[in-house]
Amino acid sequence: MQITAAAVSLTVDRVEPSAAFLTSHFGFREEMAADGFASLAREGAPNVVFLRRGLEVLPEGFRDQHAAGVILAFVVTDLTAEHDRLRAAGVPITMELREEPWGERLFQVTDPNGVIVQLVEWAATE
Repeated sequence: MQITAAAVSLTVDRVEPSAAFLTSHFGFREEMAADGFASLAREGAPNVVFLRRGLEVLPEGFRDQHAAGVILAFVVTDLTAEHDRLRAAGVPITMELREEPWGERLFQVTDPNGVIVQLVEWAATE
């Protein structure tokens, strides 16, 4: 098997606000869009696809589910600068900057549909 690309698809109530959140604050660009659908891309990251809840393209048992329990995690090189940039842009920080015992530094923001975006930087190892 040769995988040529990767994407994560998230079901949300309103596609446009989630797409705008990633394009405005995280450098994604819209590649395709239609009623209830948007596919976003960014160099060096998997595509992110937003689907409106209830779309018939979704399997019947999954049409009304939310993107619950999913975190979009992006590894960055200057976590503190990203934290400050997003705060200055008025993005609500839903989990403040912290460092885990295993060396992961992170913080989280949440998009208008409740999708959690986590920014991560690994602490320097000795």
